[in-house]
Amino acid sequence: MNEHIPQKIKKNKLYARLGVGVYYIFLTFIAAIAILLIVSAFPITGNFKVLTVLSGSMTPDIKMGSVVVVKPSQDYKIGDIITFGEISKTKTPTTHRIYEMKVVGGQPIYITKGDANNAPDQREIAGKDIVGKVLFDIPYAGYAVDTAKKPFGFMLIIVVPAVIIIYDEARKIFKEIKNFRKSEARNPKSETNSNDQNPKI
Repeated sequence: MNEHIPQKIKKNKLYARLGVGVYYIFLTFIAAIAILLIVSAFPITGNFKVLTVLSGSMTPDIKMGSVVVVKPSQDYKIGDIITFGEISKTKTPTTHRIYEMKVVGGQPIYITKGDANNAPDQREIAGKDIVGKVLFDIPYAGYAVDTAKKPFGFMLIIVVPAVIIIYDEARKIFKEIKNFRKSEARNPKSETNSNDQNPKI
């Protein structure tokens, strides 16, 4: 039985390291999204936006809960996935594909449709209503981002795991210091007496 204990300890250490590695990857991912969110908030003309898709109307291309990175374009064409509508605390923009186009009064008008919807949207979209074209999306990242925005979610996703990792690293450092001191106590340095090496005449 005792022979298997060191192997179990090694496995537990391996699992712990893997867990820490996965968390660091997740934390890096969240940090990257946070940076994108901060940069996208700057009022720069032509700046990109980072938004969360809250419906499944664009599945399977864009899944519900995905993060989309959107940038204004000078030219929109049929087949482009665009985000349109007002962005506010109470209103959420829509991300759909351009299904049809027409020109009214010299201005392009866009008819959109969700890939998962049976029929095009009833509302016609003018160019001024378009936030931008979807450059790329990150599946399911929106859930983590939206959770991290809330105080409890921030504590759960960022603070608590960070404290655990800091505690674990501090424990390892103190353990190494303790082992070093024990080693020093077991093997004291031999003091050389200069008088013994150079006897008086």
